[in-house]
Amino acid sequence: MAPTGSTNGGGAGYSGTPLPRKLGVKDGHVVLLDRLPDGLDLGLPPTAHVVRRLRDDLDVTLTFHTRLATLEARLPALFEHTVTAGSVWVCWTKQAAAKRLGIDTDLDDNVVRAAGLFLGWVDVKVAAIDETWSGQKFVRRLVDRT
Repeated sequence: MAPTGSTNGGGAGYSGTPLPRKLGVKDGHVVLLDRLPDGLDLGLPPTAHVVRRLRDDLDVTLTFHTRLATLEARLPALFEHTVTAGSVWVCWTKQAAAKRLGIDTDLDDNVVRAAGLFLGWVDVKVAAIDETWSGQKFVRRLVDRT
């Protein structure tokens, strides 16, 4: 996995909004950290229940990928295990960071969006995770939230 930097949100291009708030993590949420890169601290609140394996009650998932093939293989299961009003953040290496760190990636926001839309979910937000990673938030379509 790629080395990562600080997640304090203080650098150029960062909104200053705490990352857990940007991600929509709330007290009591079950949060899956899927393929979390070593050394990446998301600053999640201690009131969130962080898990590392799939289960059926996921409120928020963050999944980290550098290749479309691994994303396409994993995304259906992540969507399936997410609660009706939950969200899945697909995180990919920013292009500048990939070049700087020598990471071979075929992902960008358009490729990630297409993968989620293909499975019937909609993208509602893009956010910087840190200096290396961007994330795109997917949710179920309103008509599918029954």
